[in-house]
Amino acid sequence: MTNLRAIIGWILIITLIPICVLTVMSSQQEVSKLKPLDQVLDEKIDIKDIGLVQNSYMYDGDGALISEIVSDHQNRVFVSYKNVPEHVKQLFLTSEDRHFFQHKGFDFIGIARAAVSNAKKGGINQGASTITQQLARNLYLSHERTLNRKLAELLYSYQLEKKLTKEEIFEKYLNTIYFNNGVYGIGSAALFYYSKPLKSLSLAEMAFICAIPNNPTLYDPLKHFDYTKTRQERLLKGLKDTKVISEKEYKKAIKEKIKLHVQEKKDAYPDYTTYVNDEFTELVSATEGFDKRIKEAKSKEEKKKIEKELSNRISALLTKGVKIHTALDTTMQNRLSQQVAGQLPYQGVEGGAVVINHQTHQIVAMSGGKHYKKYDFNIAYQAYRQPGSSIKPLLDYGPYLEETGATASSMIDASKFCSRNYCPNNYNEKTYKTVSIKTAFKHSYNTPAVRILNQIGVEKGFEYLEPFGFKKIVPADHRLPAALGGFTDGFSPLEMADAYTTFANDGNYISNHAITKVTDLKGKTLFKWENKPKQVYSLRTNNELRKLLKAVVKEGTGRKANFKTAYIGGKTGTSNGFRDLWFVGLTENYTMSVWVGKESSGNVEFLHNVGPQLLIWKGTMQNGY
Repeated sequence: MTNLRAIIGWILIITLIPICVLTVMSSQQEVSKLKPLDQVLDEKIDIKDIGLVQNSYMYDGDGALISEIVSDHQNRVFVSYKNVPEHVKQLFLTSEDRHFFQHKGFDFIGIARAAVSNAKKGGINQGASTITQQLARNLYLSHERTLNRKLAELLYSYQLEKKLTKEEIFEKYLNTIYFNNGVYGIGSAALFYYSKPLKSLSLAEMAFICAIPNNPTLYDPLKHFDYTKTRQERLLKGLKDTKVISEKEYKKAIKEKIKLHVQEKKDAYPDYTTYVNDEFTELVSATEGFDKRIKEAKSKEEKKKIEKELSNRISALLTKGVKIHTALDTTMQNRLSQQVAGQLPYQGVEGGAVVINHQTHQIVAMSGGKHYKKYDFNIAYQAYRQPGSSIKPLLDYGPYLEETGATASSMIDASKFCSRNYCPNNYNEKTYKTVSIKTAFKHSYNTPAVRILNQIGVEKGFEYLEPFGFKKIVPADHRLPAALGGFTDGFSPLEMADAYTTFANDGNYISNHAITKVTDLKGKTLFKWENKPKQVYSLRTNNELRKLLKAVVKEGTGRKANFKTAYIGGKTGTSNGFRDLWFVGLTENYTMSVWVGKESSGNVEFLHNVGPQLLIWKGTMQNGY
């Protein structure tokens, strides 16, 4: 009885589907007072946006791929119709839809055949879906086996056939079908399973991966290789039977041994690429005015709304597919990572560092911490720490030399200093008299630094920090303790290295970036940083500051960082309670900052004499750098 009802039901469906389709195709002959069905479908089923999610890519400074960005969990490398091998096209045509180029999206004979089979089995087992129907399902519908979904599939297929050419439909189909293991599209399947492009595959290899989409779980070659091989042979027989290939080609393909060489998604240098992802957002925000809108937002709700728009814009760019070109120097990056891990074998002690090529204004290496893993907290640019004396050339000495005309040889009072109950001490509570600025700087005396900031005025000193765009400076920081690094939040290693590049550019500050440009997948430039230099110090002042920085490394607190090179200079920094150890310095080509401290609250006084921040800096910078 059940089978009889099923048979009657399918007979009705077979009868009704052609009627529905004929109604759709003749709808423009309806009474003029009624809307044509085509118009109704256009209003109800909008298929104008049928762009496919594609992978985005990130490259190092030499143009080598370092990271693939997969959006919406769809690993897809798009292949245009003209670049799809003819055998691949025929494999799908012979197995999925032999009349694809003749029908209008529906195969009535196939539907009837499937209906009879399903009626016999008392369920919906065969779908008789054409390539167009399968594309409609992949793009817009679910994969549930219901009659409602089937009817919707027919309507969407009609719209696709009306809007696109057969070649466009086939192209999108080949790039949307699922090959298991997160792989979408024939191009990605070739790269994932064989580690080579589609055009390089043999007939046997093509047929093998073309076997997967029919049932991606059952024919997953990583788990059920034999099942996949069996279906591959059926597909090849189909090509032979339709005379697409000869008997000789068939036998050769059958005998060919399939060797899989799975290529996992490229994702190297996590410290650096994690930062690049965030910088990409900053670049788009700055280029398209989101940053200005966020800054000018009049309420938290408006700000959140704009930030959501920016997030959606970033997602749209990445899903459409872009190429992010960076300045990463892999040799420098490897050396830096090794130094941070090797010089900090202590439990609970961490380090972060940034290297910038100050000639090109590019960030070339970055360490987010020992044994960093992607998207973990990145010390290099997300950690804000008290800078200690490393702030002195930026806030104290630079402004003082500029405002007063003093030089490295000028004398300064290094005796005790008090102002409104603030009485800072020198290291080890030592006291000094009048010394040269060079002596006070290279030995990092505290009282002269506070005295000169007090002399020029705290606000004047902070004016010299404005060009650097430090993110965490707040009004409460504008006080004398800042002369020695006493800030509410502090600075990141990236910010410190970025600011110090001024000393390598004749007193001019130019912001530094990891991204050199962003292009679409065809190579058209979409985004690029546009930076204008800002003069912070005169050439005279900058030359004096370079003398002071050199003295620190040659004769003062930074001697452990010294090595023979055309120019070397820098400044050490230690925060109160030995919670933070810093060294920020430069050579003729590079500027680098290093921070060392505890992961959680605590001090690293036991490392003060060891100077791991100096050793990391030297180990990274020397050997030709």
